[in-house]
Amino acid sequence: IALRMFIASGDVVPSFKGFTLIMPAVSVGNVGQLAVDLLISTLNMARVGHFHTDCLIPMAGNNPYATCAEEAGQLSTSAEVYCHSDSKLAVLQIRTPIIQTKVRSFRKLMVSWIKSSGFLRSVLLSSSQAYHRDDQQLHGTPLRYLLTPSLQKEEAPRVEELGWREMERISAFPGVSDSEQRLYIPGGGVTKALYTDCCTEGISMAVVLIFCSEGDNIPDAFALVNHLNDWLHLLEKPVRAQGSVQWRVPPSWRLLFGSGIPPLLF
Repeated sequence: IALRMFIASGDVVPSFKGFTLIMPAVSVGNVGQLAVDLLISTLNMARVGHFHTDCLIPMAGNNPYATCAEEAGQLSTSAEVYCHSDSKLAVLQIRTPIIQTKVRSFRKLMVSWIKSSGFLRSVLLSSSQAYHRDDQQLHGTPLRYLLTPSLQKEEAPRVEELGWREMERISAFPGVSDSEQRLYIPGGGVTKALYTDCCTEGISMAVVLIFCSEGDNIPDAFALVNHLNDWLHLLEKPVRAQGSVQWRVPPSWRLLFGSGIPPLLF
């Protein structure tokens, strides 16, 4: 089912064995999707296929990463896969929400595709509602991570060295009993369930997320992708830029808040 779901752009189905997969969760502020936009645009990643599934709301539009008029006419769909062979990096961009009644089916499809494709590891970029944070989550950085048991041995020392903070478990019954702790990611969409599925299936997955609120979430996207880059070194930091990465903003972001107010209204 998962192989029929993925349709290659060319005649040959690409091999992702040994690749790192990065994908967004459709979550509060769409931060994961914006961060993936920055990766695809900056690394000039080639589209290698798209997903045909009834689990996502259908969509068709122009190429969001077009740099010339000829590229703008290329058709884009609700879920597409991009590849950067030199970095052994694959990116799945999801542009529309998951249909509520199809969430479980979507999770099964993603787990099946990740396993059959032979990815070395997967990274889920997500976000969570800032106003739901408890006292311990209000201090310090708004960025958090989670690692499945399969990825713990390899990457736990590295993320600890970077000073990353693991997503805290909170009390299931606050103010009554602290004995039962649970993972709580409000506004995270499929994040918690897909992470749990990957733990059960023995898939090497990391969740990297940021606490945020709805609004102008571009700064959150930059913070999230810079945080990810500190770990994976997808883009080297130039010395002259004071240690910051120069991400390329895709042309589609010009219409992020609409096309403006028509002057003829006045």
